[in-house]
Amino acid sequence: MQKLVIASNNPGKLREFQFLLQPLGIEVLTQAQLGIAEAAEPHVTFIENALAKARHVSRLSGLPALADDSGICVTALDGAPGVLSARYAGDAPKSDQRNNEKLLHDMQGVTDRRAHYYCVLVLLRHADDPQPLIVEGEWHGEIAHEECGDGGFGYDPLFWLPELGKTSAQLEREQKHAISHRGKALKVLLEKLKVV
Repeated sequence: MQKLVIASNNPGKLREFQFLLQPLGIEVLTQAQLGIAEAAEPHVTFIENALAKARHVSRLSGLPALADDSGICVTALDGAPGVLSARYAGDAPKSDQRNNEKLLHDMQGVTDRRAHYYCVLVLLRHADDPQPLIVEGEWHGEIAHEECGDGGFGYDPLFWLPELGKTSAQLEREQKHAISHRGKALKVLLEKLKVV
């Protein structure tokens, strides 16, 4: 596989994928570079949304596609924001800041702060690939009481890691990639690619 299209326009995800896939020598393209609009994400599960995005991009590009669907799941909120993580505060315009503010509001007075990031990656070799490579990763932590740190993106300033005593927004990039949900999932995907 010499070329791969990332089925996302999220700049934070694109930076992470380009950084993590660089050692493989695969040319990483984005759907925006190819003029492909984002796919609809109408499903209630991460895996269905990731499959839909990968098929959409692979069909329109004629190339292998890698899609990610991920989000933060808060125990006390029955798994919300979940698949709506990017749109938790409403559809337009998408805003990390507004999403974080809504999550803090929804967690006021809540003592159970447990949460985890979840990521599913789907790699299709072609649009009708009958055996997509599907991997997942989880990263457990808690929801902080206030934002802290300016690294990362999304809910990172609120994702508290008790064992490290900091939020994921306070981690160095390499450290985050080594322990994050997306980093874990990509590591499994890279291992699978070596045996395919």
